[in-house]
Amino acid sequence: MTERSGNRFLRDTRLMFMRSVRPLVRQPLVIVLGTAQPMLFLLLFGPLLGGFGSDEDSWQWFVPGLVIQMALFGTAYAGYVLMPEIRSGVLERLQVTPISRIALLLGRVLRDVGVLLIQCVILLAVSTLFGFRAGPGQIALVLFIGALAGVSIAATSHTLALKVKHEYVFGPLLGGTVMPVLLLSGALLPMDQGPDWLYALSRVNPLSYAVDAVRAIVEGRMGDTVVWSGGLVIVALSGLCLYWGVRTFRKEAL
Repeated sequence: MTERSGNRFLRDTRLMFMRSVRPLVRQPLVIVLGTAQPMLFLLLFGPLLGGFGSDEDSWQWFVPGLVIQMALFGTAYAGYVLMPEIRSGVLERLQVTPISRIALLLGRVLRDVGVLLIQCVILLAVSTLFGFRAGPGQIALVLFIGALAGVSIAATSHTLALKVKHEYVFGPLLGGTVMPVLLLSGALLPMDQGPDWLYALSRVNPLSYAVDAVRAIVEGRMGDTVVWSGGLVIVALSGLCLYWGVRTFRKEAL
């Protein structure tokens, strides 16, 4: 990529990002409302986990899982925003302009991840009231892995929206996949305490490695294998999802 094309790519990505962020600037309450579900889990589900250890240990175990849960639920439905643009022809008009096809996707994904990070910070701040504790470096790494998970899921959501094009298909598709992915990630309950077949099934879910990694980070086990393996899995997943998304956006433009 030449310097000129690189500058153009950055400009296009920034323009798409600003275009996507504009509705949120007008209605910032949407960002806060997006934390409602994880807050309910924090308030109503978290206290039940004391049986797995001390109250302090249960929050250290549960809150990192909630970050990955928020990455899943906060970005899985991002593709809905694309539906009106597909139906009205706005996306088609954007695709015939010289704007970078990567920027068409990446600008939206960056918006989704930016919102996700704000919501995660709110969640972590509230979690400290319940006894959750982590240092700044640990929080930064947890947010980094959560952001990468968000990139993967948001890119997949936009790509699926572009392929199916209709809410009545997109909704059931997400409804049938998001909850099983969450349950098999181990974010809510420890998979290693279940049947062997269920644990083996959870290992197929890439998000389970992200959950293991953020929990190890909060526990201070920075050099643990699960941290590096989880990081590598989520980086690879992000790359694959973005590659699939960019290919789809380019193909749909033909």
